[in-house]
Amino acid sequence: MTDRDFVVVENLGKTFHLRGGGTLRAVRDVSLRVARGETLGVVGESGCGKSTLARLMLHLIVPSEGRVFVDGDELGALTPAALRRKRRHMQMIFQDPQAALDPRMRVGELLAEPLLVHRIGSTAERARRVAELCDLVGLPDDAAARWPHEFSGGQRQRISIARALALDPSLVVADEPVSALDVSVQAQILNLLADLRQRFRLTYVFISHDLAVIRHISDRVAVMYLGELVELAEVDAFFAAPAHPYARALLSAVLEPGAEARAQDRPVAGEPPSPEAPPPGCKFHPRCPVAMEICRTTAPPTQDIGTAGAPHLVRCWLHAAPHRALPGAGAAA
Repeated sequence: MTDRDFVVVENLGKTFHLRGGGTLRAVRDVSLRVARGETLGVVGESGCGKSTLARLMLHLIVPSEGRVFVDGDELGALTPAALRRKRRHMQMIFQDPQAALDPRMRVGELLAEPLLVHRIGSTAERARRVAELCDLVGLPDDAAARWPHEFSGGQRQRISIARALALDPSLVVADEPVSALDVSVQAQILNLLADLRQRFRLTYVFISHDLAVIRHISDRVAVMYLGELVELAEVDAFFAAPAHPYARALLSAVLEPGAEARAQDRPVAGEPPSPEAPPPGCKFHPRCPVAMEICRTTAPPTQDIGTAGAPHLVRCWLHAAPHRALPGAGAAA
């Protein structure tokens, strides 16, 4: 861990025990670091473990294995009281603002509630803070007196963002915060989040299935597949040359008009395997167009194919000696 690391995830995993005696490993051996003030975008298909990872990083659910550090503190080692205090500095924005906002509370009450829970300020001070938050996210002057249902989807997400900022957090985890919004409104919310990050030096972990959104807001990209981290790179390096076959397939599905598809890139075929019964070896091999025999039997190691000072991690046999010289292995490196 370095002074620059703000969030450190070490070998994180989560196993859910199902009715009937089965198990589901939603997250498997994930390790990553997020620098202070950085935005890490986490992308992958539905069911790949993105949202579970987000909740694990905030200790909203308890990991089955591994550790999470935020600003030097290991969350799992904190007492309940210490974790409660730590939560002031770690907040989450959820996908569906309608479900995240209590319809029985006015907007002013929703925004003041975190301050009440943590016993911050007098009644007058909380009212001033609510007005500041409404102005900060572009809500109308009378917003505090109104009900959530009186606002549009984009405005409700602004309310959710204001609520997340009420306690002046350092870390914000955003779980698909624009996926339920119209495209034009998405752009407004993304620009708002970018402005807030710069203004308050926020650290974001931004979860999405939309690579265009990830490209717009992220400094680095983490790609997940079936609970595993399969690629992690700076955003420009990732979009210029995605290294994992799954990442290349995801990107080929969102090529901009006029862009040329590379020969080895093709959309992802088939459906992801059940996380209750994952395949052996590389979890992507049943859908991979360049799978080798070793992929079917042995899980690949994580390799760094980046340059000095700019790591580019990929979990794929194509980038592990002695397989780098095989056809297609170097095409995306």
